[in-house]
Amino acid sequence: MTEQQPESVFQNRTDLTALSEAVARIRAEIAKVIVGQTAMVDQLIAALLSNGHVLIEGVPGVAKTLTAKLMAKSMAIPFSRIQFTPDLMPSDVLGTSVFNPRDVRFDFRQGPIFSGIVLIDEINRSPAKTQSALFEVMEERQVTIDGSTYPMHKPFMVLATQNPVEHEGTYRLPEAQLDRFLFKINVPYPTLEEEVKILEEHHKLRSNNLLDSIQPVLNSDQIIYLQELIRGIHVEEKLIRFIADIITSTRDNRSIFLGASPRASVAVLQASKAFAAMQGRDFVTPEDIIYIIPPVLRHRIILTPEKEMEGISTDTVIAQLISASEIPR
Repeated sequence: MTEQQPESVFQNRTDLTALSEAVARIRAEIAKVIVGQTAMVDQLIAALLSNGHVLIEGVPGVAKTLTAKLMAKSMAIPFSRIQFTPDLMPSDVLGTSVFNPRDVRFDFRQGPIFSGIVLIDEINRSPAKTQSALFEVMEERQVTIDGSTYPMHKPFMVLATQNPVEHEGTYRLPEAQLDRFLFKINVPYPTLEEEVKILEEHHKLRSNNLLDSIQPVLNSDQIIYLQELIRGIHVEEKLIRFIADIITSTRDNRSIFLGASPRASVAVLQASKAFAAMQGRDFVTPEDIIYIIPPVLRHRIILTPEKEMEGISTDTVIAQLISASEIPR
């Protein structure tokens, strides 16, 4: 993560005071419960500011679901949670038309996807038929059923979790769906010091409900305003080319079977703007782009079978792509 520069070094052309205060308040609310995991929290906030969705992957017990719920509760917008299971149907997610005998017509009853922040637990537990129900709503923020289109709440954000270890009863997410996630966040185990602090905080608890202490700090209008603010962050032409060079390099790399699409370029651009603003700057630096590229790319590229058999990770290949690129100064 890049460090915030002293105010004397530059003068912002865009007033980021409201954004900086909002980010600090969200971090403070989540820190009431979560120990560590600062990278995950910062990337969740960056995704919110970028109007993007997030896939969170980690072993059980590292607070994936809890952090997502805390993120939602720190904002005064609608929240719903969907537990994906093998028998879940698209209508269980999107909603269904129900016959109204009094008016002799079908009325649409909205499913749990109609919310502001939607937490999908264990997204890889449902088969392709249910996964496909998310394609339109994640990309176009709308649902089309029986010839009628229903817009989603603004802002709208999907936070999905999955377990990287278990394979029994899971399904691989379609590439088209993975591409709709702005970030894939890998959640590591806590350090020894963090684990000690977790135990100490848990020992001090006098309430079983960890969410009781969380207060909403942003409403829908404020979030939409901050998202609009992010679009005005300045990006130099040489940095735009730097993003394009790295993304196009994924398409002719011998270690990569499937490279990233132009949607990945747009994702890096928008997310780097959000991260720069979170550091108190109204302009993007190469360090912002380098920091944001791994969570944007790690779920969008597929390595060749040979590299996978060698145990090479996508993050390793992404690091090689970045090191091979000329960083503009």
